[in-house]
Amino acid sequence: MKAIIKRELKNYFKNPVLWIGLAFIIFQLYQILNPYLGIHYYQTEKDIEAQKPENIGDADITDGYVLSSKEEQMALACEKIKKDLAETKGITEQEADGILEDMRQRGLSIEEMEAELSEKYEFYGKYGVKYYYETSEYHKAGYEEANAYIASNLEEHSFSYYFSRKFADFCGLFMGFFSSVLLAFLFIRDSKKDTYELLHTKPISPAAYVCGKIGGGFLTMLAVWGILTILFGGLCEFFGRRAGFPVSMADFIKTASVYILPNMLMIASIYGAAALIFKNPLPAVPLLFLYLIYSNMGSIGPDGEYGYYGRPLAIMVRFPGKFFETAPPPMALLNQTFLVAAAVLLIVLGAEIWRRRRFY
Repeated sequence: MKAIIKRELKNYFKNPVLWIGLAFIIFQLYQILNPYLGIHYYQTEKDIEAQKPENIGDADITDGYVLSSKEEQMALACEKIKKDLAETKGITEQEADGILEDMRQRGLSIEEMEAELSEKYEFYGKYGVKYYYETSEYHKAGYEEANAYIASNLEEHSFSYYFSRKFADFCGLFMGFFSSVLLAFLFIRDSKKDTYELLHTKPISPAAYVCGKIGGGFLTMLAVWGILTILFGGLCEFFGRRAGFPVSMADFIKTASVYILPNMLMIASIYGAAALIFKNPLPAVPLLFLYLIYSNMGSIGPDGEYGYYGRPLAIMVRFPGKFFETAPPPMALLNQTFLVAAAVLLIVLGAEIWRRRRFY
């Protein structure tokens, strides 16, 4: 088994696709994660006013935006609705403000306000009344408020804890597609007819062969993962300490391990099972891409809102929230455990198929 693993590692490290793909992932990850490395305590009001998001929906603490309380969110939404209502219905902003204040005093929810505005005033808003409420979830803060927001979150967890989730989000995405391409080479040589039949005559146990092949592929991806983790973990450590934030490499490695490595093992195991069932690993390629799309799909949550909630046996874990509000989808840790168990079952299945096709 060790000889097989060494051979696979040697073959992959000589493959230019590995190094081109690694360079591409490093470049893309740096482009995406660089704004989070620049998070720092603001010094003046001008410092925070200079930060402007390209899209209000993407506004984060990197742009000076902080989470609004429910009261602040409603007040900000009503301010936006007031201006639109006055302009659309040809009334003064004071009159529009009176209408909205009456609704707030009656304790109406945003949905109830939307219904009443449409029924009584035939007002729907340029983008829908609820849109104003949703875009007010975060607001532009003063520098003292922004600093307090940063400090309160860093009292709960280290900077590495939050940054590692963003790293796991995008690194897991790139690694999923990259490994689906790279691991197609894993069994391609052995699946040639003459080689396939010859291998079955060799005195090597099914378990040693299957574990050696899958182990070689997984360890290759582990090496890629290790380079990315060390590189971006080091950047997190450097920029975090420079900004005066608490950092912990252990937090970074833990998150990167739990939310990425089981996915890589599952992908390698799927290629192994497919190669042994079809005598060719290529049928697994379209299946894995569909599997990745399935894993990355959103759905309607318990609150009726569309979002990313994770899917059973997904081979990708996303953290789509704002920097300090990121959270794994429900049952994510349990799902990662199931992935490891499923991968082991696929390895056992592959070994059994190999044993049944062996020549004596």
